[in-house]
Amino acid sequence: MTRAINRQFLLAARPVGDIKESDFEYREEPIPSPKDDEVLVRTIYLSLDPTNRIWMSDMEQYMPPVEIGEVMRGGIIGVVEESKNPNFKKGDLVSGLLGWQDYAIALGSSGFSLTRLPNPLPCPLNAFTGPLGATGFTAYFGLLDIGQPKVGETVVVSAAGGAVGSIVGQIAKIKGCRVVGITGSDEKCRWLTEELGFDAAINYKTGDLEKALAQACPNGIDVYFDNVGGIILDAVLTKINLRARLPLCGLISTYNASKPVPGPYNYSQILMKRALVQGFIILDYIPRFHEAIAEIGKWLNQGQIKYALEIVEGLENAPKAILKLFDGNKKGKLVIKVSNEPT
Repeated sequence: MTRAINRQFLLAARPVGDIKESDFEYREEPIPSPKDDEVLVRTIYLSLDPTNRIWMSDMEQYMPPVEIGEVMRGGIIGVVEESKNPNFKKGDLVSGLLGWQDYAIALGSSGFSLTRLPNPLPCPLNAFTGPLGATGFTAYFGLLDIGQPKVGETVVVSAAGGAVGSIVGQIAKIKGCRVVGITGSDEKCRWLTEELGFDAAINYKTGDLEKALAQACPNGIDVYFDNVGGIILDAVLTKINLRARLPLCGLISTYNASKPVPGPYNYSQILMKRALVQGFIILDYIPRFHEAIAEIGKWLNQGQIKYALEIVEGLENAPKAILKLFDGNKKGKLVIKVSNEPT
C-alpha cells in the first residue's frame, strides 16, 4: 500500500470539550526526499493515545503543545524507505513520534529521532504498538518502579480495559498480587477476569463504586495505578492501606473538561495513610526501555501476557477513531493501520 502523495492531518483548532473531527485539517503534499543524515519513513501503524488530547491543548505539559497548522503528533511504527543516514538502511523497522501522515522525514529538520526495532522481531510487529511500545513500558515502569507491588498485596488499576491498564494488571498477577480492575462495561469486566486473569473487575458505571471496591478489596488497597483521576480516584482513596503507593499515569476523566475539575475530595487520606502519590511520564524512562522489552517480550512468548488491539484501517479515519479513546468504545490498544507491513 504505497502512495504517490503524502497525506497528512494538521491540527486545525484547539478542542473545546470533546475532540471533534473538525479540529483536524486534511492536506496532501509530495512525498519528501531525505537530505544528508535524514531518513524517509513510511508509516505502517499510527498509535492513538489519550495524551493526544493533551498535545492538542495550549496548556503547560511535558512536551510543547502541537501548534495550529502543524502535523498532528503521534507515535508510529514504520519502515525506512530511503536512507541517507549511516545508522539506518532501507527496510529497517523503526518507531518514533512522526505524526499523522503517510511518510515523514526523521533525524533532520523534524527534530524527531528514530528507534530501530529488533531484527529479527521477537513478536508480531503490531505488539510494538502496545505491550512492546510506549503503553507497555508505561505499565511496566509505573507499576514496578513506583508501585513496587509485593506478593499478596492488592493492586487496583483504573481504565483496566485499556492499553496500559490491561498490561498493568497482568504484570501485577505475575508478581503474585490480587488484582482488581475498574472499567466501564460488563463485557470488559468479563474480558479482564476470564481472559486476562484479574481476580475481580468492577463496572464503575453501575452501582456504588465504594461498596464494590470494599467487596473486591477486603484487605484494602496497597497499590492503585491511576489512569483516570476524578471520582474514581476519590473512591479509591477511601480504601487505601497504610503506605499505599499510587502511580499517577493519566487523568483521562478530566481531559475534555471545559473548566478546571475540583478535587480529589478525599485528599486527606493521602496524609492519614502516609501514601505515596507520584506522577510520571514514560519519556522519563527512555534510557531503560531495553529492560522492559526484554521482560515483557519474555512474558509475551511464555503466554503470561495477552493483549488486545483495535485496529482501524486507513489514515483517513484517524480523526473519527480518536473519539473511541474517550467514549469507552474500544478494548485494549487503539491503532490506525496506515499501510501494509513489509512482506
